[in-house]
Amino acid sequence: MKGGFWYGVSLRVVPFVFVWLTRIWFATCRIRIHGQEYRDQIDESKGPAVATFWHYTIFFIFYFMRKESGVAMVSASRDGEYISRVANKLGFETVRGSRKKGGMQAIKGLIRYMGEGRNAAIVADGSQGPARVVQAGSVVLASRAEAPILPMLWSCNRYKRFGSWDGTVLPYPFSRIDFFYGEPLAVPPKIKSEEVEEYRLILEKRLNELYDKAWKLQGRAEH
Repeated sequence: MKGGFWYGVSLRVVPFVFVWLTRIWFATCRIRIHGQEYRDQIDESKGPAVATFWHYTIFFIFYFMRKESGVAMVSASRDGEYISRVANKLGFETVRGSRKKGGMQAIKGLIRYMGEGRNAAIVADGSQGPARVVQAGSVVLASRAEAPILPMLWSCNRYKRFGSWDGTVLPYPFSRIDFFYGEPLAVPPKIKSEEVEEYRLILEKRLNELYDKAWKLQGRAEH
């Protein structure tokens, strides 16, 4: 990816430092897992799945899932390069694309990896939002790969919220994190275009219900 000298330097330094710090940072947090039975359903099926989550959760999600063998779709933007390198350092393969740039090529790349038995990860509300509005990518991918969608997200009792479009959240050290798996969603294979919206809305409803449940545990209506 093209860029100036300092951009190139930052691409080498920032992901390395971020991953090193977060390994120490998140290790201090207490994690409670909810909905393990839904994850067990996926594991018992023996096939790959599509993990999907809201964008605000992305940094802790990558850390939490770091021992998985998976491939993630990451924006093709300059900022997306940082996320891609962080994901790589945590053990994920990445394909680059978004709704506006290279999205279908990225979906095809994910399908190839899933054909090898790897799980895929895709941000439900995309790289530019709107926040907590599901984009069609995860539904299309699940249909073409004939794999279930596993919703996931987390909440925490103490955190820093950034001023980005999604309100990215970083848990404070020694905070309590509640991690949720949601009910898997089966999408029919070779889904027709008019059906994509139906399943997109179902997924959006499930993720937002999970969101409400997760943040209610922290005494909040939203993050």
